Amino acid sequence: MQSKKSLGQHWLKDRASLLAMCQAAQVSESDTVLEIGPGTGSLTAFLLKKARKVIAVELDHDLASSLSHKFPTNSLEVIGADILKFDLTRLPAGYKVVANIPYYLTGNLLKMLCESSNPPSKMALLVQKEVAERLAAEPGQMSLLAVSVQLYYEVEIGTVVPARLFSPPPKVDSQIVALARRQKPLFENLDYKLFFRLVKAGFSARRKKLRSSLSAGLRISKDQADGLLNQAGIDGNLRAQNLSLADWNRLALAYSDKQK
Repeated sequence: MQSKKSLGQHWLKDRASLLAMCQAAQVSESDTVLEIGPGTGSLTAFLLKKARKVIAVELDHDLASSLSHKFPTNSLEVIGADILKFDLTRLPAGYKVVANIPYYLTGNLLKMLCESSNPPSKMALLVQKEVAERLAAEPGQMSLLAVSVQLYYEVEIGTVVPARLFSPPPKVDSQIVALARRQKPLFENLDYKLFFRLVKAGFSARRKKLRSSLSAGLRISKDQADGLLNQAGIDGNLRAQNLSLADWNRLALAYSDKQK
């Protein structure tokens, strides 16, 4: 079946890479796995051999119909739908996600999965190599995406999958990234809304120093921004990418105190 460029379809058929994705999510015979964008079913075939149940959500209705006929088994449920509109609460707690996701979908999909009231316990995603590196970033290279994901998940990057192993080949290499849900919240009594308000303000002007980006993003004076940073023990001359999650938490606590 011909791939559709408009849907960002690049199909992976390399057996070693497909197996590596299953291993990255530690798929076992008791698992329910959500596969996003199964395409022609190359990964689906591997998942069906390892998982108890595979729920495959495919936007392309032609592919969804074809997949149902290709794997006539009760272990597979194919749903023709937009994953961003899919109700994750219908899945059993502790489900896993394994997916070769369209590049354009990565940010919105991760936000949906991380912030869901029924989040996956583990994920193995095949993403652009650059995105995988961003997800696993450390202070000095942090981004809004990295903070947003690492707050909820431990991140480990794995096998690099060259562009030539896809059909049609994308313009860049991909990499498997494994995400494991944190067993307990990283910070106690965190006000998530306030936390992300600060983080978004900090990253709103990446090239600016924190005192300037926080001042503009929070609509406070630079003196007030300096007061927050001083209370949190953070140098106002740093930039947002230099901060750790613990730094952002201290800043959120300081900001919360100022709101009282």
